[in-house]
Amino acid sequence: MAADWRLMLLLGILLLVGGPANGEVYTALAEMEELLETESVLITNLEGYIRVQEDKLNFLKNKMDEYQREHSDASHDITAYVSNPINAYLLTKRLTTDWRQVENLMEHDVGTDFLQNITQYRSLLKFPSDEDLNGAAVALLRLQDTYQLDTSSVARGKLNGIQYSTEMSSDDCFELGRQSYVNHDYYHTVLWMNEAMARMLEEPTNHTQSFTKADILEYLAFSTYKEGNIESALTMTNELLQLLPHHERANGNKRFYEKEIAQQLQLRKMKGDDGTDEMPKSDLPVAKSDPAIFDMTERRAYEMLCRGELKPSPSDLRSLRCRYVTNRVPFLRLGPLKLEEVHADPYIVIYHDAMYDSEIDLIKRMARPRFRRATVQNSVTGALETANYRISKSAWLKTQEDRVIETVVQRTADMTGLDMDSAEELQVVNYGIGGHYEPHFDFARKEEQRAFEGLNLGNRIATVLFYMSDVEQGGATVFTSLHTALFPKKGTAAFWMNLHRDGQGDVRTRHAACPVLTGTKWVSNKWIHERGQEFRRPCDLEEDHGEFAI
Repeated sequence: MAADWRLMLLLGILLLVGGPANGEVYTALAEMEELLETESVLITNLEGYIRVQEDKLNFLKNKMDEYQREHSDASHDITAYVSNPINAYLLTKRLTTDWRQVENLMEHDVGTDFLQNITQYRSLLKFPSDEDLNGAAVALLRLQDTYQLDTSSVARGKLNGIQYSTEMSSDDCFELGRQSYVNHDYYHTVLWMNEAMARMLEEPTNHTQSFTKADILEYLAFSTYKEGNIESALTMTNELLQLLPHHERANGNKRFYEKEIAQQLQLRKMKGDDGTDEMPKSDLPVAKSDPAIFDMTERRAYEMLCRGELKPSPSDLRSLRCRYVTNRVPFLRLGPLKLEEVHADPYIVIYHDAMYDSEIDLIKRMARPRFRRATVQNSVTGALETANYRISKSAWLKTQEDRVIETVVQRTADMTGLDMDSAEELQVVNYGIGGHYEPHFDFARKEEQRAFEGLNLGNRIATVLFYMSDVEQGGATVFTSLHTALFPKKGTAAFWMNLHRDGQGDVRTRHAACPVLTGTKWVSNKWIHERGQEFRRPCDLEEDHGEFAI
């Protein structure tokens, strides 16, 4: 009964507040938290459903026991039993009104109300969609790749050697492989279908599996073929046909694989003019590239920085200092700012204690109801659109909305020495499952003619990024060409200039947000534009060396 009252209370609150907002749940962990409320209501509803079903079965079981006792007594001497008028009456009653009651109860579905509740909940509670499931699966695979996580370790609930959750079942692994297959990601399909197979063999008592060994073999065979290993695909298909000899698709694939293998063998035979199976090896020396040149792609640098494997050299760090600064602001003489230099050229710094816990809590509360999927600007049309390389939700807060925001904006002006009248509103961002933002520039490049055209404030001259939460693992801001990573620390703020003094974009400020491995990442940022900075950071015909306006 207590569970029913909790259910009614929660539903009453939801009715007063209103229905759920539409949107992708997986793109912000703040919204993922609401799914636990949904699960709590569904569990309570399921408990009620099971309870009434058990009450029904217990009633029928008691009736059955009663009837069996009477029938057993009658079987010892049927004539004597029915000759007793009371027994005759009771037997007649059992086979009329009693059995009619039992029959009616058997026909009545006592769980109908609970099934109807679920339909009602879908209009009141936040439910994830199939898109959310796919997004969550892709996010987990992104984390696996970026942080080089072993498949079996992830399945055991371990992330970078730390046990965070319960183990995944074979069903969980199978679904992750299936989602990969749907996305034509055959590499991860093979990884997770193999893990599902291994776990299925370890779970002989699992009666809730939604798949069979044959299902796994079918996914594995085709994915292995798509990865170029036809021989293994044929072997798995033959194993599948041993289980299901009349599997139509498997039989068709078997014939196709055998034909492909035969053609490959014939092609290899044709390569040698003398009829040998293989082309003769050349006697010429193999040219080698200069071993001193390390060819590192941006993707590799990005992932290594995220893992903390790539760092600035000692010579790059030698000149960097930490100090108290007033930035020529009289007020700061009473309480100077704590500045930590991160990179010399371009000049990137971290301000410590740049935002206080009380300010962070208020900004989070204001942002939550306004969260929308974070967008990027189309380089051709200038329109804002969502992108799979930016997984987060954001909200925009105006300076005049609250005194706390005014204080944060004034502090931003003190930290940068720049005019805030041309700054964009404070953007608050919460990253979702594996939330990330791949390498990008904050400024608009020359070819992006329509960028910021509605603002008429010029290009983005500077960025201030506030970290509003600590992150257990992952979530760093990395500058791929500088080999520099900034790991989130609650209350700190990063600051850098996006443009040189001649107005050209500083391409060295290209940066990215690493996927959040564990924990939740909250940030806010101020993008400051050129207009109004003429006397604070005068233009020059030459590129600067990254110094601030102050």
